[in-house]
Amino acid sequence: MKREDKPKVVITDFDFGDVDVERQILEPIGAEVIALQSKSEEQLFSSAADCAAMINQYARIGASTIAKMQRCEVIARYGIGVDIVDVEAATEKGIQVTNVRDYCVEEVADHAIAMWLSLARKLPDYNAATHRGVWEWQSGKPIFRIRGRTMGVVSFGKIGQAISTRAKAFGVNVIAYDPYISTDVAAQLGVELVTKAQLLARSDYVLMQAPMTPDTHHFLSDAEFESMKPGCIIVNTGRGPTIDNKALYRALKSGQLAAAALDDPEEEPAKRARWTPDDNPLFSLPNVIVTPHSAYYSEESILTARETAASEVARVLTGQQPQFPVNVLSRV
Repeated sequence: MKREDKPKVVITDFDFGDVDVERQILEPIGAEVIALQSKSEEQLFSSAADCAAMINQYARIGASTIAKMQRCEVIARYGIGVDIVDVEAATEKGIQVTNVRDYCVEEVADHAIAMWLSLARKLPDYNAATHRGVWEWQSGKPIFRIRGRTMGVVSFGKIGQAISTRAKAFGVNVIAYDPYISTDVAAQLGVELVTKAQLLARSDYVLMQAPMTPDTHHFLSDAEFESMKPGCIIVNTGRGPTIDNKALYRALKSGQLAAAALDDPEEEPAKRARWTPDDNPLFSLPNVIVTPHSAYYSEESILTARETAASEVARVLTGQQPQFPVNVLSRV
């Protein structure tokens, strides 16, 4: 593929405030960095035809955009998940897809544990009560001892494993569901691998860290909530659509579930041009914590994501192999 003298690198969207980090890496190789704030795929069409690379944060780069690409060599994600990139279409077009791996394992695990402990110890209830002038330990009642209870972790990759290590320090028994992890890996961490049904039936707390795939969409819905222990606590620091939010609302309103914490609701507000909390009734419940898809965030992790994504583009555009390829391209 013939490169232009000044290859265009399109950043589809970003919420860092600027793209100075990316420019410092890409301009020295002769690239022109074009920063957009696209909230729909159609907004990428005009830039797709002559770009040499795209870097995306929340904007979807689907088959329609990829079909318009005539010079693109690489699509780089600012994160781990690539569900917002049509990897198959990119591969068929000979476009390398990259991501950023392991940059936020510690942050997400810390965030999940913080959410879990906040709900288990009823910190939102106590905080609301004291701000109303109520100074009573009963304002959080009932609270149950954490030690000796069971936590089920859904998806036991590096983040799930980091969550389990932290949780075990509080004396909980950790079980996990992940059809892609060997029992040996789990056993080394003192974790029992179980079926989905077993995890739902046995867990006092369910911590979701699942990626977004066709198999994980609405992984938890009405049937799953009905099969859980009454009073179970749900924490999701994985992808928002892995939990059916309407079903979650029903389970919380009925009292089947005690509380929930979501790092991203199902509608994923950052991917919408217009959003309001009124779109999702979960925001009306006092026993629900929602954070703005911030589990991955620290100053260090953001910098790593930006540097890595830009560096992957630089490698590909200068004829080098990327460090974190998502797809395998056939070479002729």
